[in-house]
Amino acid sequence: MKSVYVDVFQFRGSHYDFGYWQGEQLCHTPIIANRRKQWEPQRERHFIVNVREFERVMLEFSPKLLEEINGLVDALKMDLEDAIVQFGGFYLEYGRSGCSILTGFDYFVRNYDNEPQTYEGRYVLYQPTDGGYATIGPTMQVTGRTDGMNERGLVVGYNFVNRKMSGDGFICNMICRIVLENCANVEEAISLLKSIPHRHSFNYVLLDKRGQTFIVEASPRQVKVRQGNYCTNHFELLLEENRYQMDDSLARYEVMNTTANDLIIANDAFTLLNDKEKGVFSEKYGAWAGTIHTSAYFPKAGQAWLSVGANQQPVIFNFSSWLTGKDSIIKKVKGKLKSKTVFVNMEEIV
Repeated sequence: MKSVYVDVFQFRGSHYDFGYWQGEQLCHTPIIANRRKQWEPQRERHFIVNVREFERVMLEFSPKLLEEINGLVDALKMDLEDAIVQFGGFYLEYGRSGCSILTGFDYFVRNYDNEPQTYEGRYVLYQPTDGGYATIGPTMQVTGRTDGMNERGLVVGYNFVNRKMSGDGFICNMICRIVLENCANVEEAISLLKSIPHRHSFNYVLLDKRGQTFIVEASPRQVKVRQGNYCTNHFELLLEENRYQMDDSLARYEVMNTTANDLIIANDAFTLLNDKEKGVFSEKYGAWAGTIHTSAYFPKAGQAWLSVGANQQPVIFNFSSWLTGKDSIIKKVKGKLKSKTVFVNMEEIV
């Protein structure tokens, strides 16, 4: 077992100032050095960065995030092209992963499954003063989010389906951040997900304060929408986009399918996903499909939960209180994983 932790960051201010502040924080961690080691070979093989095209697309969908990236550039004294690769969520490939999501009328519970060494160990509460909704959730590529909730009560999470036949577009974590910062409800989120360019195939699960849940099946070629309360790593509408091997995805889906109607309270839903004996939590870390965190969001109550590892009691964040200016006292969320590696915020990769 490896002991791991997630650092909690809180910031109120402009996007540029937020980017600069994050850059200052990153200077004191091994994250940037580790990411370069992980991504540089991929960068040389797979793409050429078009700075003007990236800026054009960002200005269309979320111009304030471009200012955040510029803040990171200045704080880290980094070349803009390098920063776009690391923080832009547009050019990098996404590794395969697992993930399971279950929603109820007033809760959204999610297992994020991946290889621990891909995980940043950063959980961020951010309230912009220059436009966009305040958000809470774990980061990916610093600027992106693996899942999260905004001040209007919109919750978003995603499940990987396929990275074959990729297109020119944003990857999942940046799409999640753009939706959270710019959409107030599921209708607005669906409209954005239909218009934004997608690099890979993912399920995006949405829940808002009214209790409405939709699953958006998105690929670089088309987007379809259905209603549903549980989701894993395959499409039900875009069947031609599915992978050949779906046994694990179908197995986790069936566990939730046979149990979901009996889950009246959020605690039971959280336990279903976080208890490794229930059949949804995964310890397949070497196959890029082990559960790293279990998160939960409550749009009506304005709460967010987070746990790291199996069979944990969640750490509870009062997001509604935080939005009034009261900082959270939580600095770290600790846990243990049955893994040989730890998060990139903890130690430098050899």
